[in-house]
Amino acid sequence: MLDVCLLGTGGMMPLPYRWLTALMVRCSGSNLLIDCGEGTQIALKEKGWSPKPVDVICFTHYHADHISGLPGLLLTMGNAERTEPITMIGPKGLERVVTALRTIAPELPFQLEFIELTEPRQQLQIGPYVIDAYRVNHNVTCYGYSISIPRKGRFDVERARAQEIPQKFWSRLQKGETIEEEGRTLTPDMVLGGDRKGIKVSYCTDTRPLPVIAEYAKDADLFICEGMYGEDGKEAKAREYKHMTFQEAAHLAKEAQPKEMWLTHYSPSLIRPDDYMDKVREIFPRAKAARDGWTAELGFDEE
Repeated sequence: MLDVCLLGTGGMMPLPYRWLTALMVRCSGSNLLIDCGEGTQIALKEKGWSPKPVDVICFTHYHADHISGLPGLLLTMGNAERTEPITMIGPKGLERVVTALRTIAPELPFQLEFIELTEPRQQLQIGPYVIDAYRVNHNVTCYGYSISIPRKGRFDVERARAQEIPQKFWSRLQKGETIEEEGRTLTPDMVLGGDRKGIKVSYCTDTRPLPVIAEYAKDADLFICEGMYGEDGKEAKAREYKHMTFQEAAHLAKEAQPKEMWLTHYSPSLIRPDDYMDKVREIFPRAKAARDGWTAELGFDEE
């Protein structure tokens, strides 16, 4: 199970009715946050989710609307008596940027661990999450992320019995453990079938449309994608500032075929995103104009 909350849907600046874009996911007691603009703490509070269990924070890039809320969030986590380290992931320069922001949050009761992205594509596994980062096309170095929860193959009782594997080891093998027993090595692949379909959420903002975005969103359970501009006539502005229109995002979704797409990162001038969704749904019918606080509970497919 993966809980997803799109905390805010705004780009550039927070508004009285719209927080800046940030995404929180929860799995097995661990929370992962993508981006942390001004107001992220308030959005979390409104949703009733706690920042204390956040183990991983990913940053798409270092524009203020995606990172300026970090010092306050770290202080709040420290005041909640968190002591476990936090892993931060982002483009090259992450430690320098965070260190500068921490001038106003110098004392924390936990360590910060930094992973700086330097390749066009990088994959990491932290806790329950497989994190795929891929470089996109903004006016500064920027990454999109796919967050996956893998699922192991089904346990095969007949294979276990045929190989005379004691039942007391079945559970441990099913969890991926290798066991040494009376000179014999027991491995999970002896009793598990091929990996089954897991859960995947893809997230990207602040970019022009690129094939790599559709590649990483392919067959996702949820694709959360920037839609900076919904109105007609904004295409040139989107190209100039390296953002996306609603319809450009929809074409990516059409190629990727996720179960659902949520648009986000709206321009402050875009008051009613729903007004522009008819043309979007002609391209990709499962598209929605997301609002702050939207939540989804994603589970494994039944087999």
